[in-house]
Amino acid sequence: MDFGKLIVRLVVGGFFVGHGLQKLRGAFGGPGLEGTEQMMTALSMQPAKVNARAAALSETVGGAGIALGAGTPFAAAALIGTMATAVRKVHGKNGPWNSAGGWEYNAVLMSVVAGLTNDGPGDLSFDALIGKRRWGLGWGLFAVLAGFAGSTAAIEVGKRMAPPEDSTGSGDVSTDDPAAGATAESADAAI
Repeated sequence: MDFGKLIVRLVVGGFFVGHGLQKLRGAFGGPGLEGTEQMMTALSMQPAKVNARAAALSETVGGAGIALGAGTPFAAAALIGTMATAVRKVHGKNGPWNSAGGWEYNAVLMSVVAGLTNDGPGDLSFDALIGKRRWGLGWGLFAVLAGFAGSTAAIEVGKRMAPPEDSTGSGDVSTDDPAAGATAESADAAI
């Protein structure tokens, strides 16, 4: 039996579900959709309303897929997309280490879900019921490439739809607006 994979799936997938519910419903002290929309605006992820829902649903549904071992490559792609976007819009500029707000934690999560896709979710999964105890390298690569492609598409759309005062799409927030600065800080903490 693959109890190790089950434990990893339940922990990683479960926390993704919780993180998604923070964005979606304000559960567990999260910002809810309104706060997530503000975060998306601060990050130049336009349209903010669509991106807020997409991030919240990707984490909630993708996390549930990983936890249940159901549609693992597609769940992994959704989660890799949200984590790649978090790295590119928030954590990348801080270097690798989490203690400095860096991207190490995001990289660990992406590698875990990619690895679970490649090696399969195990015997104790919904995928095993359809004969997919192991998805293989091709599906693992699919999850990574689809995740990064989705992230790139969302960021590029955000750049094109950014208001004229921030047409760079960089996500930089003016230091003249204290409310915008607070939103940027909460974005860093929420992703």
